[in-house]
Amino acid sequence: MTDQGFSADYIDTSVPHSARMYDWFLDGKDHYAADVVAAKKVMTLMPGVKDTARSNREFMHRATRYLSQAGVNQFLDIGTGIPTEPNLHQVAQRITPNARVVYADNDPIVLRHAEALLLGTPEGRTAYIHADIRSPEIVLSYAQDHLDFTRPIGLSLVALMQFVTDDQGPYRIVKRLLDPLVPGSYLMLSHVTWEFDPEIWERVDAIYRAGGTPVKARSHDEVTRFFDGLEMRDPGVTLSTRWHPDDEMRVRDEQPLYVGVARKT
Repeated sequence: MTDQGFSADYIDTSVPHSARMYDWFLDGKDHYAADVVAAKKVMTLMPGVKDTARSNREFMHRATRYLSQAGVNQFLDIGTGIPTEPNLHQVAQRITPNARVVYADNDPIVLRHAEALLLGTPEGRTAYIHADIRSPEIVLSYAQDHLDFTRPIGLSLVALMQFVTDDQGPYRIVKRLLDPLVPGSYLMLSHVTWEFDPEIWERVDAIYRAGGTPVKARSHDEVTRFFDGLEMRDPGVTLSTRWHPDDEMRVRDEQPLYVGVARKT
């Protein structure tokens, strides 16, 4: 089920979009020339950016399995991105066939491919809304029609909050999303950091800003702040490849990406 409020037929291919650049980093096929040009510019500054994107995706898989095994069978995934199998609902439903997932993203090309996000198990349920995290009330209102907010929910903010600048109130937005979730719910979050190479980030930001989506890399302390008031799961906020590594990981080198999972108490 999708709720659009937007026509997927209108996609501005003349400017790069962060979701389509991410698709290129993952060797996907749903991007345009402007996205490739911008992504290659980022790659000249960060030669390992493709591994960073893969590491981020692999964290999402591991964190989803972790929460599913902890008994969570409902997920709200904001900043979904272009479908790249396995998607979050596929990972969750392999463990819990009746898992429910609500996806949200603001890129019209994701909306165009939303059907791929809605193909799950007969027992489970998936839904998609075209919406922006900067309007958390819209996302929550839609999610409340599809998820049971009297039971725990896994809130997934994977490689998303770096696109919410300080003046847009990133910590306030995360708190607003967490407020209606019951104790036993979880936040799983990943975020790029400037700490590996501070000098390049203004130039990276300029590339994304040209497409209308500034990027704000943050420090370990700044990323940790997103988990204020929550009970961190081991090993806390750490580099992506250090978080519960397993045999399925393709990327094992350290990446400029902090991740964490925490429980609402």
